[in-house]
Amino acid sequence: MAALVALLLLLLPTLALAQPSPLVARLSTERVAITTAFVGESILVFGSTEEPLGPGGDEVIVLARGPSGPFVVRRKVEVLGLWFNGPSARFEDVPGFYAVAGTRPASLLLPEDVRQARGIGLATIPLVSTGARAPGFRRALVSLKQSANLWQEDAQPIEIAGSRLFNLRLPLPSTVQPGSYRVEVMLVRARRVVATEQLGFIVERVGTAAEIERVARGQPVIYALICIILAALAGWLGSVLFRRN
Repeated sequence: MAALVALLLLLLPTLALAQPSPLVARLSTERVAITTAFVGESILVFGSTEEPLGPGGDEVIVLARGPSGPFVVRRKVEVLGLWFNGPSARFEDVPGFYAVAGTRPASLLLPEDVRQARGIGLATIPLVSTGARAPGFRRALVSLKQSANLWQEDAQPIEIAGSRLFNLRLPLPSTVQPGSYRVEVMLVRARRVVATEQLGFIVERVGTAAEIERVARGQPVIYALICIILAALAGWLGSVLFRRN
């Protein structure tokens, strides 16, 4: 008996490799470089499934998250025709980037409790604030992120090809922040997540953009002086060209 158990333990890794996975997913790239000419980029999420995709069959959901950080929402107050900063709310752990898409909207594929547990959907993001507590601040935060294309929910469906192949073009705007990004691909069957693939990519500044960030963080006074000088030169050059014209 002991020899049989030992033999099974030896064969387990081989058997696991021999069995086909119900879901395979990959990214078109694992590194996005931000340069001074960066205007945004898109990453292709693609893969295949063991069973056919579509209504009545399997479904796929893709969830992407970027690095989190604090975010402050301020309300402008008008006083005698002038606008001033009014009440504000500070939110902690706000995803810098968030995107979810599926072969169909996730609300049609999974129960609410599953979506809540897995953080699928903008409504599931735990936005806890300090300061002003009015619901309007949360709505304003969501609106700001969506208008900047940094938060996307069902912006476009996952495309299916040949019944078992899928792909999704994940757009990254020019304002995307450096850091590590996580992409989770979920296979849904009978309103349950039966398989997942954990992927990721890195966004980083390179070249001149990296040097500018280094100076701005390490020597903010020098960075501010350089910005003032460049702004003054741009204004002077503009006035010269305007006079000539």
